[in-house]
Amino acid sequence: MEQRAVNEQGGVPHYPGLLRTPPLQGETTSSLICRVASGYGLEAKALRSCWRWHNQQPKHESGICRADAEVLLNTVGRQRLAGLCGVEEDVLARALPSWEWQDAKLPAKEDGVPAAVWRIGGAVAGPVAFGCRLCVARRTGTAAVQVVRYAPRWDRVCVRHGRWLLDADADQPREYLDVRHLPELAAAQRRWTGVARRAVQAGAEPERVFALAHAVVARWWDQAFGWERETIWPRRLHQVAGGDAGGDLVWWRIVGRDAVIFPEVVAVSEALLDPEMAELVWVDSGAGRPRALAADGKFCHRLGEQVGRAWLGPLAATDHGGPLIAWMGAIIRRRRGAGGPPGYADDPWWVRQEHQPVTMAGQLRVFGKEKRAPGSGTMWRAVVPPEQRARIGSLIDSVEEQLVQLRGVQSGPTADVARQLLRGLAHSAGLIEATWKRTVVAAVNGGVPWEEVARWADMPAEVLRSMLTSGKREDGG
Repeated sequence: MEQRAVNEQGGVPHYPGLLRTPPLQGETTSSLICRVASGYGLEAKALRSCWRWHNQQPKHESGICRADAEVLLNTVGRQRLAGLCGVEEDVLARALPSWEWQDAKLPAKEDGVPAAVWRIGGAVAGPVAFGCRLCVARRTGTAAVQVVRYAPRWDRVCVRHGRWLLDADADQPREYLDVRHLPELAAAQRRWTGVARRAVQAGAEPERVFALAHAVVARWWDQAFGWERETIWPRRLHQVAGGDAGGDLVWWRIVGRDAVIFPEVVAVSEALLDPEMAELVWVDSGAGRPRALAADGKFCHRLGEQVGRAWLGPLAATDHGGPLIAWMGAIIRRRRGAGGPPGYADDPWWVRQEHQPVTMAGQLRVFGKEKRAPGSGTMWRAVVPPEQRARIGSLIDSVEEQLVQLRGVQSGPTADVARQLLRGLAHSAGLIEATWKRTVVAAVNGGVPWEEVARWADMPAEVLRSMLTSGKREDGG
């Protein structure tokens, strides 16, 4: 029957409804077309000849077609796909988020020709992830094929098969991580339902609450590489890596981040919505008598306890310039009535651009460039936080200013000139050492191996590591 349904010219089915291929909830239109083609025993490229295309299929820099590529269709094009699926259009409209999206590249006037245009899924209807092939095979009764669907990061755990479904926008081969031995991820996903409901009751958008909590915890993740007391995340990371991340630690830290930190993101979301936690922020700020937020504040201490890390409070409280402090500032200004007109600065759920975590796809692009061309300027700007870059730049400026001033200290009694020069040079040396240390930390946190940084710094790797580790302990880091 399938052979009779294929014509000799293009290998496209003659008439609709021969095979019924129902859509999956949240699936991309592109993914559905690929599944329809698989059902007819065709290559997706052959089935796509049913439409007139107005641009090229999106690809990664490597030349591989993007899994998160999306298809937008005109009216006739949607009718054609409905016929090939053997499914009514209203069913497709309810299941496919991109079904009725319009696009300027599609002809404004219908000419009876099915037309299509390629787009990136993330720019159409939100984050795009892979679907669980085992679930699809069980539901459709067909061989497991790749499925791509729109899915927020709080809905990535396949509880039945113990899989964390990865973003589909990255140029990497994995579709999922094995999280069967991490039941806390599935528990966090179930818990999020109640947190989202609480957000709505509080007048906040759940996705914005999650985005802020994700930014807070992702920042902790970047800092945790030097936290000696952190044991939970390393254990999870090695488990999602199959037992041992080994020599691919940097790669696994990129790919495994969102899965590993997910329980803490949900816990932080819940904490930020708790009125009692907001009251602690107000108390820490001095309430009616304003004062600077202290490292031993009650809010950050309680937050550390809620994520299972009683020692985290001082680190979170002193992370100035981060999304958590920005949220606390917005809460304080709101309570004091000191804010200006409604806007981003007074919106506690607004995540500034510099606080938004780099996606897995972005980090992998940077990681690939670093492996091909270590030390490029693009890499530095991509992996070093803006405030850290600004601090290093400020220190360099201070050194330069200090040395310029010393050039003028060339007249007067010998003792006075020598004293001023030596004091000035000592101060400059201190600034240079501070700049040196911050640059080393930025390089290591950016994924450069200790041994490589030590070679650049012209000192033994173990000595360098011991010095910076002790420095972090003294700083409370």
